Amino acid sequence: MNAKLGAMPRYIEDLNDLGGLSGTDIANIADVSKATVSRWKAGAVRPQPDTQLVLSDLHFIVQRLSEYYGADEIRTWLYARHPQLEGRRAVDLINQNRSEDVLRILDRLDADVYL
Repeated sequence: MNAKLGAMPRYIEDLNDLGGLSGTDIANIADVSKATVSRWKAGAVRPQPDTQLVLSDLHFIVQRLSEYYGADEIRTWLYARHPQLEGRRAVDLINQNRSEDVLRILDRLDADVYL
C-alpha cells in the first residue's frame, strides 16, 4: 500500500484482513455508503473528523481482538450481543462513540477473563 495515501487506506485494509470486515460492514459501522468506504480505501477522500474517530477506535479494537481471535471470529464478536455490554453489540457502541465500554471488556480479556 502506498504510504502517500495516508493512514485510512491502511486502516480499511487492516479491518478487512484482521477483522474480517467487508466494505459494507465498515460502511454500516461508520454510517456511510459502501461507495464512500471505497473512496477512502483508494485514498481519493478522507473521512470527516468524527468518522475518523469511529474508524480509529474500530481499528484499535480489531487490533486488540486479533491477539486472541481470527478474522471471522472478530467479525462475529463485534456483531454479537454481549452480556458484559448489557446485551448491546460492540459495533453499535463504536458507532455511538462509546468505544470505552468495549475497551473495558477487552481489558478483561487481557486479564484472562475470557468472553
